[in-house]
Amino acid sequence: MLQVLYRDEWLIAIDKPSGLLVHRSPIAAQEARFAVQLLRDQIGQRVYPAHRLDRGTSGVLLFALDRTVAARLGAQFETRTVDKRYLAIVRGHPAQAGLIDHPLARRLDAIERDRGVGAGKRDEHPEDLERDEVTSTALDARTRFRRLACAELPHRVDRYASSRYALLELAPETGRRHQIRRHLKHISHPIIGDATYGKGRHNRLFTELFDSHRLLLACTRLALRHPVLDTALEIMAPPADDFHSVMRGLGWPLELATS
Repeated sequence: MLQVLYRDEWLIAIDKPSGLLVHRSPIAAQEARFAVQLLRDQIGQRVYPAHRLDRGTSGVLLFALDRTVAARLGAQFETRTVDKRYLAIVRGHPAQAGLIDHPLARRLDAIERDRGVGAGKRDEHPEDLERDEVTSTALDARTRFRRLACAELPHRVDRYASSRYALLELAPETGRRHQIRRHLKHISHPIIGDATYGKGRHNRLFTELFDSHRLLLACTRLALRHPVLDTALEIMAPPADDFHSVMRGLGWPLELATS
């Protein structure tokens, strides 16, 4: 059963587990479980996702309970008035805080490819295991980050005798596909567990040391205006147990993630 974080007569938010697709997709035709379907069956009515989380990302996922409210929510996300916060465990020790202002080419999902969007503009070096493709048009993309903690493990992965990692809080100011993951790769601090944009050797180390088999990225907070009541609404989710287990292994208290 999906954990419900918030519910009223117009909205419902869940804590999406890592590995669960939001909705049916041609990129995972073999999958039989989706958040939309599971939540619909759980509460006995249709639900309309207000935004999307990557399959590997856990945390706050918000739905409307009718199409009119869904449109109002969508307008808030489109106009960038929703405050979104994420936690990520990354390779290296980034700066204490910063803004990643780096345009990103639009990634096409499988449905768009089937419709011929971006035809003739395919990536010459496809590396995305989720099988998106890239158009040649770069769109503005900005992500703010704040470093919450650092750790150093006595294990050689690259050319150094030890390996460094950090816990980041991230606030995307735009909503490009895979934005946080691509931005962190751009600054050479990829997310641990990211099979597409990360480093396999570091991912394998975390599997060996902490039995971690997931993307270490979580949506921990959404803050917005209620689309019907016009009141402030904040929905929060602490990191899932598998995320917290890695934090504990790195010597970081859970309080860091909820401060």
